Amino acid sequence: MAHFFFLQFLLFITASSFTYISGQKIAPPPPPPSVTTTPPLPRPAQVFLDAHNKARAEVGVGLLTWSPMLAKETSLLVRYQRDKQNCNFANVTSGKYGGNQLWASGMVVTPRMVVDNWIAEKKFYNYAKNSCEGSDKCGVYTQVVWKKSRELGCAQATCSKEAATLTICFYNPPGNVIGEKPY
Repeated sequence: MAHFFFLQFLLFITASSFTYISGQKIAPPPPPPSVTTTPPLPRPAQVFLDAHNKARAEVGVGLLTWSPMLAKETSLLVRYQRDKQNCNFANVTSGKYGGNQLWASGMVVTPRMVVDNWIAEKKFYNYAKNSCEGSDKCGVYTQVVWKKSRELGCAQATCSKEAATLTICFYNPPGNVIGEKPY
């Protein structure tokens, strides 16, 4: 029986040593951080996103976020256009996303150059009339700044045809809704 009390005493002392040191209680270890960090975007994706968001900020519209799903969709489409359609434009008007495209030849085209080209159409957009001036086009600009679009995904392909580059971006939800202003 004395042996049993000695073991109980020893267990009590051992258990107590885990929670007290010199009479001070030890704080439990902190929980792991709940903030999850996302890996940085690939450089071209970040440039596409930053260029779009700069144009959107200039007109007071919310920022886009990069969508890996949209980026995958544009990557599949741009490679299909390159490999099966002789690098011609895709039909992006019948899909469930908004879409912009740029085809350029004779030089390397960066993501920033693509978005700058689309934003250059701003000079043709008449906000009061919610239309493009004269016969000029401005739909790619209005898609870039469309206030209801929240997600972006883009991809580029280099084509052997005339050493060209084809770029496609998708927007979700789509913009350029007839009768609505972009911002």
